[in-house]
Amino acid sequence: PAARRERIAALDWEAFEADVAACTACGLCRSRNRVVPGVGDRRAEWLFVGEGPGAEEDAKGEPFVGQAGKLLDSMLAALGMRRDANVYIANVVKCRPPNNREPMKDEVDACLPYLLRQLAALRPRVIVCLGKVALNNLLGTSHSMGRIRGQLLSFNGIPLVPTYHPAFILHKKDKEEISKAKWEVWEDMQKVLALIPGKRP
Repeated sequence: PAARRERIAALDWEAFEADVAACTACGLCRSRNRVVPGVGDRRAEWLFVGEGPGAEEDAKGEPFVGQAGKLLDSMLAALGMRRDANVYIANVVKCRPPNNREPMKDEVDACLPYLLRQLAALRPRVIVCLGKVALNNLLGTSHSMGRIRGQLLSFNGIPLVPTYHPAFILHKKDKEEISKAKWEVWEDMQKVLALIPGKRP
């Protein structure tokens, strides 16, 4: 409802996290252990958006803490960055979908006001969408990541760079395919660096 969206849009950071923790707007609240609002620097220029928490994230209340998270941290380290400095990490949905399935439309619709509030509070200079589920739910599209990555998109006037989810790389078995996917993600990160050559004052 519009009233709920307006209320969420007015939350400060502390009230935001409490509101997410108490949310029962969709069925995911019944199976979660912990909500996963997001983590990182609240003045971050880079916002990374994934699709939703997995089992380890659901247990710890922090996004990207499993194997995919370790790969993401390695990618950040290669760029001379870390998740608590100039980086904020969030998901399209803040609760784990059962069995790590993709979030359903009603779940995304219920949770999207929270991500929009984070965007408004952060004012990032770039959004990096990790995987097609995050990308398509944020943009309301049906892109194939293989076709769309490498392009520069936009969301609410903010440059958006789509790239592979770390789990996509981890699920590959062939070493050449793994190397190729990692290189393509590295190319995407170079595009982000080119977008924000200077630091926010």
